[in-house]
Amino acid sequence: MAGITDFDSLRRAMAENSEEPEGPARNARAEQLLAEAEKLNIPLAVIEALGHQLKVYNYSSEKDKMFVPFARLLRMWDERPGDFDEYETHSLHWVFKWMTAGMLDQPHVPLASIEKWLGEMEHRYRLAGHSERAVRSAEFSVAGHIGDLPRAERAYAAWLAADRDRMADCHACELHGQGGWQLRSGRDEEALELWRPVLEGEYSCAHEPHTVLASSLLPLLRLGRFDEARAHHLRGFRLVRPMESMRGAYADHVEFCALTGNEARGLELLAERPAYFTDTGQPRSRMDFLAVVALLMDRLTGLGLGEQRVPGPAGRTWTAGELAAHARGEALELAARFDARNGTSSVGDRLRERMAQRPLADRLPLGVRAVRTAPAVPVAPAVPVAPAVPVAPATPELPALLAEARRLSDTLQPHALEAWAAVARAAEETEVDPYVRAEIADHTAMGRGPEGVALFERAAELYAEAGDEGEAIAARARAAYVRALSGELDEALAGIDEPYDRILALYAEDATGVRQTASVLMSRARILMRRVHERSTGSAAAERAVRELLALVGGRGGADVRLVSRAAEGRAMLAELAEHAGDGERAAELFRQASAQFVGAELPWFAVEYQVRVAALAHEQGDLAEAERALRSALEHGGPYVEPVGRAQLHLQLAEVVGGRGAAEEAAEHALEAAHWADEAGESATLGAWARHQLGGFLLRQGRFAEAAEVLESALADLRAETHGDGAVVQAQWWLGDCLSELGEHHAAAERRLQAAETARHWPEQHDHATLAHLAAESLGNAGLPAEADRAYRRAGELWRAMGNVHFLVRSLRARAWLALRTEAGPAGARQLMADAVRECRQALESADDPAAAERLAGELGQTHRQFGDLLARSVPEDAEDAEIQEAFEAALAEMAAAISVFAGLGADALHSRTGAELAAGWLEADLSRPADAAARARAVLAAYEGADPADETVRARQAEARQLLEPTEQ
Repeated sequence: MAGITDFDSLRRAMAENSEEPEGPARNARAEQLLAEAEKLNIPLAVIEALGHQLKVYNYSSEKDKMFVPFARLLRMWDERPGDFDEYETHSLHWVFKWMTAGMLDQPHVPLASIEKWLGEMEHRYRLAGHSERAVRSAEFSVAGHIGDLPRAERAYAAWLAADRDRMADCHACELHGQGGWQLRSGRDEEALELWRPVLEGEYSCAHEPHTVLASSLLPLLRLGRFDEARAHHLRGFRLVRPMESMRGAYADHVEFCALTGNEARGLELLAERPAYFTDTGQPRSRMDFLAVVALLMDRLTGLGLGEQRVPGPAGRTWTAGELAAHARGEALELAARFDARNGTSSVGDRLRERMAQRPLADRLPLGVRAVRTAPAVPVAPAVPVAPAVPVAPATPELPALLAEARRLSDTLQPHALEAWAAVARAAEETEVDPYVRAEIADHTAMGRGPEGVALFERAAELYAEAGDEGEAIAARARAAYVRALSGELDEALAGIDEPYDRILALYAEDATGVRQTASVLMSRARILMRRVHERSTGSAAAERAVRELLALVGGRGGADVRLVSRAAEGRAMLAELAEHAGDGERAAELFRQASAQFVGAELPWFAVEYQVRVAALAHEQGDLAEAERALRSALEHGGPYVEPVGRAQLHLQLAEVVGGRGAAEEAAEHALEAAHWADEAGESATLGAWARHQLGGFLLRQGRFAEAAEVLESALADLRAETHGDGAVVQAQWWLGDCLSELGEHHAAAERRLQAAETARHWPEQHDHATLAHLAAESLGNAGLPAEADRAYRRAGELWRAMGNVHFLVRSLRARAWLALRTEAGPAGARQLMADAVRECRQALESADDPAAAERLAGELGQTHRQFGDLLARSVPEDAEDAEIQEAFEAALAEMAAAISVFAGLGADALHSRTGAELAAGWLEADLSRPADAAARARAVLAAYEGADPADETVRARQAEARQLLEPTEQ
């Protein structure tokens, strides 16, 4: 332990260790520091080192070690209380509370010892003149733990009735305990109301709102307040994750995942903390953790995943089923030890209730990436489907299956192909007539895509064998269309002519019906439309084919949804031709008409595609209101029939449109849904990453920084320049840097901003590069890295200069000047940088030929003079001679006078800036022993605000400061 040579170096070392992450390494360091303290032969040094050791033990997984240093401290107090200063005296009494809670957490400590300790605490608090509030709070904890509810109720009332004093827990911790009692009493609403000041940031401490956020998850779920529960999980887990001592709160987040269909995320949480399975320093939190592990594993087993590999205690591999049994056994064994100690069954009863919980939501989307716990069913994009058909308890006979399949086909229901597949399976074991075999082949071909050509041809042969020439021709026409879809356009065009001629001849002879004729005309129209799209030719022929189809089916539909469908699709084809010709307005109207026909025929799932086309056209024309209406209509009509990837795309498009008009909250909801459905579709790394990128931006816009950070970190795990574009990657890093900065995680913010700046460095336009370098410098400075910050500001300044952006060049110079006070450059370097900033401003102002630009530059010059004055005044060394101080203050006053002069020239728009500089100059005058001049400046500020709006906070603040400056003169 080199460097621990005196009390001051010991204190510095303890302060540095306090900033280290919780855990065994910090605890070991505290033990070494105690050994060094004992060498100093200073009683207070040993007392402080013991207090430091006790604190780090308490905030770690080795809580059981804190009893030894406390016992030693208490003995030292009893023997020589004079060795303790005021702070250590307070600390000794403060940690009595930790001892009570710590004993409760250790089942080997007898209940009689805990009760004796509680009496000792009460006695010592009374001797020290402290309120009994902390004592009654500790008694409440003991009674609640052993299940003595009447005593707990009495202690709770006494706790709240006693006066708050220096020994009482902070407001945040007290409210957490009080809310916990309401929760245990079945009063979820009351608990959440008690916790509201903590959740809203009114009260906080080292462990709050961390634990309140975790404790709030279940009551919020029980009350159906899912959005709040999601937010509290994302925000709270971010706080809990780096703190080793918070295993109980961590367990609450795992429990939340198990009860909301987020089993995969629960497994990720377990994998992050393998030591939580085995750390024995706090048995009660280990018991709680193992209980929720059992809950999660039971959930996985119930989903049929009992054999899935899962994270567990080190030393072997685990399946979900194996870990469920292990965790349950360990948790119950610990509960039995607590109950044996307590003489009640309270701990075990509550533990079993916790492990027996049922899910409170089938699936609550969180926005962060969720790997499915069961494999997704492969799906093809943009094909409408409905939820799976329920499996009947017994397989129906072939006639019933056939009747149902025909009904679904005739009415164009989504599950017709599945029904025909069931018919095909049943027909394998029985003899069926050629027509039924033709229908089976026909509908099987429809589900085969490009591979269905041969089956369509076979169906045509069977229809002909069964005597239905019209349906045979229609099947061959369908085969031709499939060829077009497969890229064989010329073959398809050649192959459709003969079916087309034959069906018209048959129809003219009344030898076939409208349905078959319409089917062939539709296949021909589709093939001709493919030619338009692929080769940009044949529009006139395609339009004639579509109009021929519409002439056939127009007015004939009625109750025949097949014909209505043909008419609607034909109208949509006309819309596509109008769009191809550049008539977007007509195309949109025709798409709307087609959509309305499908909806009117009670086939809303077919309307989705056309509403999406309307939205795209409206977006191109700048009609965002119509785009939003169409997308909402698509979601409404698609409902459960749109496949997951389609739902993700619809929600994402709507999020972008809604977000574009400033409705960030609703946009976030749609982006959240998009991320969820992308995960369901197996598109987490592609569409899901983009959805999370957007969601993070919308959450950031609402000031929900912790949630946004969690989502953006999840998005960045998958965002790739080659897939999503480097602009998306840079934007996500930029947003994340903003979030981390707001959360006070400045070093991490700097890393993200520097990563983004490195990518943007290669872009032709350098504004983003410069801005990110500037922001990174700001974060580095806030992280206590002045030299690194100076380099980043220098880089940004060079970029601003190259772009001719004087404002940000000057700001980078000013920032570097302030940083110089913390580096080897020192005050001299700081003054030079600030002088450079003044010079850059003046030169730009002299050459400005635009009045508005000149006014902005003047404002920048005024701010630079003001900051120069502040810097000169603050950079005087503490040990400076009077003459040196006088010189620095005079120079500072000159800069303030220059600032006042510039701001005065800018008129009313710079009033607040001018009065701020005037007051700063007044305080300098006072420090220079010129009370009359200081008073004159104060009166000038008061005069400037005569008749000003008294509700203006800046006005009130300036007036108050001016009166304060006047007080010495008036007295």
